[in-house]
Amino acid sequence: MKVLVVEDDADLGYAVAAALRGAGLAVDLVGDIPAADEAVLINAYACVVFDRMLPAGDSVEYVAERRRQGWTTPVLFLTARDSVADRVAGFEHGGDDYLVKPFAVAELVARVLSLGRRSLASGPPAAPVLRVADLEIDVPRRQVRRSGVLLTLTAKEFAVLELFANHAGEVISRSTLIEHCWDAMAEPMSNVVDVLVRQLRRKLGGPQLIHTVRGAGYLLGDDPAEGADDRIVG
Repeated sequence: MKVLVVEDDADLGYAVAAALRGAGLAVDLVGDIPAADEAVLINAYACVVFDRMLPAGDSVEYVAERRRQGWTTPVLFLTARDSVADRVAGFEHGGDDYLVKPFAVAELVARVLSLGRRSLASGPPAAPVLRVADLEIDVPRRQVRRSGVLLTLTAKEFAVLELFANHAGEVISRSTLIEHCWDAMAEPMSNVVDVLVRQLRRKLGGPQLIHTVRGAGYLLGDDPAEGADDRIVG
């Protein structure tokens, strides 16, 4: 899940980005509206966190204009402006949530995760527990079990496995994995995906569930797709 944070206070922006990355999200961080506009045109974000007052003005005006153009990405406004009128204005201008500074980091992460999952659920609501063969992924509790045994995964490993499980039986390319699970600092041609998949395979154990489809990417399922190559790569 990829998130954009728009915050002109560098220290706060880095802290927010670090907290979200700690929850397994891919985070891009920019400091003003022009940079945010460029980012949303290039990338597909599950959620955007906007500071209200930015160097180019109040971000609610930018969001309102984008909404008029049909932009539907969930927005959380993060601001010190805490009056009822300010909160109402945020929602009326297209905001989906509003969090007042100072805030609890755990609450921020929970709200962003909630908005992001709502954004990704383009069809029926995603099941809270995803199952593939004997693999069970409890999304709300962020727990993974294989044959009933609880596994210990990093936040990034969980994010990748959740994406695989939501598309079980489908081939997921490396570029798609980077787009949804890494931020702009990841190099598309690097081996970060292969390394993480190797780690996931080791932790999931056998029989293998993550299969390499040569020239295409990876597939999560009981059996490899036709033409798949089960070699551990990276």
